Amino acid sequence: MTIGTLEAQPVRERPDLVAPSVSAAIAAWRGSVPVDDVVVAEIDPGLADTAAFCERYGVRMDRSANCVVLAARREGRSWFAACLVLATTRADVNGLAKRQLGASKISFAAMDAATTASAMEYGGITPIGLPADWPILIDDAVVAAGRVVIGSGVRRSKISLPGAALAELPNVMVLSGLGRAVAAES
Repeated sequence: MTIGTLEAQPVRERPDLVAPSVSAAIAAWRGSVPVDDVVVAEIDPGLADTAAFCERYGVRMDRSANCVVLAARREGRSWFAACLVLATTRADVNGLAKRQLGASKISFAAMDAATTASAMEYGGITPIGLPADWPILIDDAVVAAGRVVIGSGVRRSKISLPGAALAELPNVMVLSGLGRAVAAES
């Protein structure tokens, strides 16, 4: 199997290419998608940014998904959540995500807080293997996209899997309209 121009292997055979929490989640995989259909490929960590990765390795942006970590607050309580949207869109953080999470205030989590709380590297955060109490919001376009490329928990690799498999992760809410089209730059 390939990810763009990269040779890929089943994640369970290459735990060295993913964050420890991702490896543990793969070992406990119980979804309807066979675990061997979740593959990983090593990349240049300097190309972990989605646009650079897609250009260099021949992956379409609409087959790549970005995971962002949110910091939510309400009535003195704070928590983290994650949003996963196609790379051709941006997460509707202040609208749909905020309402769905019941937050009075929401923002992108600071890099240090996101990496510490997720136990993943910045630029590689993925919904697979996030802490069990985190809500994970996934745009329905990711689920419908066929195979998608996501982070692996580290910057030096990427995972490819059927988007539908992501809907089976713990604490996932699949939402229509979470990913908003990016306005063309003038």
